[in-house]
Formats: sequence, structure tokens, C-alpha cells
Amino acid sequence: MPKASELKKGMIVEVDGYPHIVRQLEAKSPSSRGASTLYKVRFNNLQTGQKLDSSLKGEELLKEADCSRIGVQYSYQDGDIYYFMDMEDFTQYGLDACQMDEQIPYLVEQQEDIIALIVDGNLVAIELPQSVSLEVTDTPPAVTGSSATNRSKTATLSTGLQIQVPEYLAPGETVKVNTATGKFMSRA
Repeated sequence: MPKASELKKGMIVEVDGYPHIVRQLEAKSPSSRGASTLYKVRFNNLQTGQKLDSSLKGEELLKEADCSRIGVQYSYQDGDIYYFMDMEDFTQYGLDACQMDEQIPYLVEQQEDIIALIVDGNLVAIELPQSVSLEVTDTPPAVTGSSATNRSKTATLSTGLQIQVPEYLAPGETVKVNTATGKFMSRA
């Protein structure tokens, strides 16, 4: 049973008997002596999609939700439903776009290393890998000789995601992007 101080974004815990995923987490340290740190947490109910904001003390215990984690591959999109395939028994799972809006720009067809969270036989959420490799499709050309400092420019990637990249990158190159922060990591 994790304590509130051990929560991380993407963890699944049980709140009032329903599985909830941690979407946002913020620690607040009060200035008075002897006061304990408060954790402001935004949960999403995985069955209804409702948001729940909660303030927890660091030592409060939360029950881990009863869900299974399986490796899946992103297969395809049909309307607002994204389909994932279990890599062991080839079962197909669909997930609505509104349940994963922040993760969509990091999905590429046939992408593996995705973890599916299954509750009662239904896909309720996915966990992306720490980083993904995406191709730069559009970026302005580098300005040569204007500065000796590291400068960045906006690049549009193959999924439509726009990030800041070093000035020397050109369209057609592949870059690694951190899925938690949405920032450029390196060339792939």
C-alpha cells in the first residue's frame, strides 16, 4: 500500500472502491513548525472518467487498485477509438481518445513497449515508455553564423507534436522525445 508521499503520475490506486489514475501531483510544504507536507492530487476515475481533486498528508495510505499490466502494441485508430493488441495472445483492446488525450502525440503505429492497464477485462489506460523516437517533418532552416550559443527552434514531428529542438536539426531526422515532459532528449 503506497503512502501519499510515494505517489507518482500514472499510478493506479483505489479511491472509494473505484480505480483512479494519478494525473497531476503537487507537494505543498506548510511554513509552520510541525506541520506535515500536503499532497494535492488530481485523480481520474478509470471507469467513469470523472476528475477528483484531493489533498492528502504524506503518511496517508492508499490501496493499490486491482488491475493487471500487460505489454501491448499500438495497432491503429478508428474514429475516436485507438486499438492496442496484446503481444502474447493477440487480444484487441480499444481505448477512447478522451481517456488518453495527452498521450496521443506520442503514439506511432506498430509501436511496442506500451503497458496496458486492464481492469475487469477492459483497457482503462496505457503507460507510455519513458521516451519515443519521432521523425522531424517540418522545421525552419538553421541560421548560420549568427551566434555561438546553443539556440533552439520549433519543429513539427510526424505525429503533429511541436517541440523545441536544437537549431542544427533538419526535416527527415529522427529525435528522442521524453513522454513525461514533452522535451527533446537527443537524436535517435
